[in-house]
Amino acid sequence: MIQALFDDENPETRDVFAYPDTGEWDPDRNVREFVRAIPEWQGDRWRDPRLDAVTINFQCGRPVRHAPHQPWIVSGFHPDGSLREDWLHRLKLILDRTDLLGMVVILGYFYAAQEEWMKGEEAIKRGACNLTEWLLEKEYTHVLIEVNNECNWAAHDILQPQRVHEIIEYVQTIEREGFSYPVTSSFVGGPPTDEAVDVSDYILIHGNHIGDSNGIGDLLEETRDLPSYEPMPIVFNEDDHYGFESEPNNFSEAIAHGASWGYFDPGVNNYHDGYQCPPVDWGINTDREHTFFDYLDMITTGGD
Repeated sequence: MIQALFDDENPETRDVFAYPDTGEWDPDRNVREFVRAIPEWQGDRWRDPRLDAVTINFQCGRPVRHAPHQPWIVSGFHPDGSLREDWLHRLKLILDRTDLLGMVVILGYFYAAQEEWMKGEEAIKRGACNLTEWLLEKEYTHVLIEVNNECNWAAHDILQPQRVHEIIEYVQTIEREGFSYPVTSSFVGGPPTDEAVDVSDYILIHGNHIGDSNGIGDLLEETRDLPSYEPMPIVFNEDDHYGFESEPNNFSEAIAHGASWGYFDPGVNNYHDGYQCPPVDWGINTDREHTFFDYLDMITTGGD
């Protein structure tokens, strides 16, 4: 659900994301419809949801599938690391609603194709500090922090695999009255670095490149074999392999090996298919979406 906060400041590309019924993009409509859809994902089981968490990001994610370039400007941060008030307003709507409904939000701070707009390492640290302090001030306790999505593709050195552990540790030091947020970064195409695992509070990996479901168990084993690994939650927070009609599939293999699994359905920019390409219809309205949520319901209720 990475585009929950989405807005594009580039006038050259903004119309790509226009709603078909109005001919305009509307970030407030996007977040209203997102919030309204949450109970449907939960299956109307308040405080006992079938869906435990959603992943969103303060710089969102790739809004056009397979686009070779990303000219849009999508960020809740100003380039100097200060925060955009309209983005904070939308984030507050989501955090208030998910808190009420008993869900966790995995909140990403930076995204590889947008953090390049930040004015250097100090701006990145300033932005991370500002957003963490805002969360603490609002006293949200149902948030897990992903400092950046797919650090393998990051532009700034401090967000890349060889140094991402530094920004993880930095965010962990930001606390209020003894409370701080669990922090990690996500990796794609393989296990995280041993340095990142050593400092992380939980682990995020992606299953997008694992076509054979047996590879899920192999990747988990490889991650748990890292020298610094100690038992902690592992989440596949992004996987575009489905096949829920039969087993094994990537979802079933993840939970069979003691990890959580995240549904990634990019779709296209048509206000109908998938959840990643705006404008997004956040309801459950395609065969794939129905199949996923039915499968999720079966798992969480112990049904057939």
